[in-house]
Amino acid sequence: MALMKWDAWRDMEDLFDRYMKSFGSLRPSAHETIAAGEWMPRVDIAETEGEFIVKAELPEVKKEDVHVTVDNGALTLRGERKQEKEESGKKFHRVERSYGSFSRVFSLPDNVDESKVKATFKDGMLTIQLPKSAESKPKMLEVKVE
Repeated sequence: MALMKWDAWRDMEDLFDRYMKSFGSLRPSAHETIAAGEWMPRVDIAETEGEFIVKAELPEVKKEDVHVTVDNGALTLRGERKQEKEESGKKFHRVERSYGSFSRVFSLPDNVDESKVKATFKDGMLTIQLPKSAESKPKMLEVKVE
């Protein structure tokens, strides 16, 4: 086993990288926007042959406080998670969850049929179905090789 010289800066970088990875990706991608000071619900985006499916985790957000819009090729999720008020006889020792409003905007592919978008909200999970338009579904074409 070879001996390595200890490098304090490398250890600090490793520690910082592990610390930042524990938060996941906090920066929005180029396809979405988020205003500073807001919280961001976690989102999964999947694709099947006939549709795109967006699932957003919104624990303790009421259905009435969630708004979904599709406009000009953009899907917008807005809402608010309200903070509990301190009640008499109840004192918070630690509050780690984020509260307040959120807004996420995602660019939609050209093949989404915006008129048929559906959204359901159950058990803190928002599911949005974005059907693909009929004319843009992939067709298998045989190409003649000459």
